[in-house]
Amino acid sequence: MTVSSSSDSFYVRRYRPDQTGWSKLTAPGSLIRRLDWPLLLAALALSGIGSALVWSATRGREELVGDDPYAFVTKHVISTLIGIALMAGTIWLGHRTLRGAVPVLYGVSLVLVVLVLTPMGATINGSRAWLDLGGGFTMQPSEFTKITIILGMAMILSARVDAGDREHPDHRTVMQALGMAAVPILVVILMPDLGSVMVMTVIILGVLMASGASNRWVIGLVAAGVAGAVLVVSLGMLDEYQVNRFAAFANPALDPAGVGYNTNQARIAIGGGGLLGTGLGKGSQTTGQFVPEQQTDFIFTVAGEELGFVGAGLILLLLGTVLWRACAIARNASELYGTVVAAGIVSWFAFQAFENIGMTLGIMPVAGLPLPFVSYGGTSMFAVWIAVGLLQSIAVQRPMSA
Repeated sequence: MTVSSSSDSFYVRRYRPDQTGWSKLTAPGSLIRRLDWPLLLAALALSGIGSALVWSATRGREELVGDDPYAFVTKHVISTLIGIALMAGTIWLGHRTLRGAVPVLYGVSLVLVVLVLTPMGATINGSRAWLDLGGGFTMQPSEFTKITIILGMAMILSARVDAGDREHPDHRTVMQALGMAAVPILVVILMPDLGSVMVMTVIILGVLMASGASNRWVIGLVAAGVAGAVLVVSLGMLDEYQVNRFAAFANPALDPAGVGYNTNQARIAIGGGGLLGTGLGKGSQTTGQFVPEQQTDFIFTVAGEELGFVGAGLILLLLGTVLWRACAIARNASELYGTVVAAGIVSWFAFQAFENIGMTLGIMPVAGLPLPFVSYGGTSMFAVWIAVGLLQSIAVQRPMSA
């Protein structure tokens, strides 16, 4: 990349071969102005709402918080602040700098997910997807793997296109990108962490479509995914609790006091909220602790019961704003690499939000996925804010017309 400076601006040569010449990029001092503020404010609002919901869901659960009703919300706020710091660091480094570090990042994330299968791995809520760091701290490496899959596939798929050698990735390039993504996914399957595998699969499809790869790859992967799911079930690779979750989804009346308990109680909580909700901290389902894991996977039930249709709708509106701005950033990126990275993040956020909210409404199977920016969880919070940092980096470094 060639850079020329002057007293009030500097110039960056575009990466796209069909857009030659110099394009004006505002001075470093204008970085704050160039941030995508609707995206940032929507993400901040979601994390703020999440803090209130986490407090309401945990304040009365002495087995979790002990004598401190603010224990969980304090950790949630700290995780959010660390996530925002990681976002700032990502913007400072820039998505193009991280492009060169992808092999290292990929290797580290792969080692971390492999460690989950060793004695260092920890099982929480039936899923062995965490690393026990000691001192009560755990980490879910698959959250960071989502980021490295996006960056790695974007780097491979865009290399020859951004260099001007090709208009679209060829079949060999697509196979290399899929091979890179397949290794960590196979490890995550062995955990097994079915929810993360579902998200990673959608990310791969979104990345391929954004890269301009042949539609035959997308169709083939969808068919292979269906066949793989059938094979996984037929070979008994899923744990019993995961099979029971799908059984409860297929038949909501199946064992309502057992495997169907979570989803039944979730729908009761959301249905009891009405238009305006019962008020924060006043929901009978929430205060009565009828919905398990309400601060994490089922956080949306707190919003539905205590904030009502209006509050739940606000969360959907804010999530929609994040997706809208991410799509705009993908569309306006100056090189294919930025477009593919942003599209991968859009696929990640959109599917994970749909799955999380859908399982509380009974339209999707329970998969143990947090609601982005809202659910309690340090690793997931770090990952989504790093993703926002990548989006902001693409927006900030996007050349402007002279």
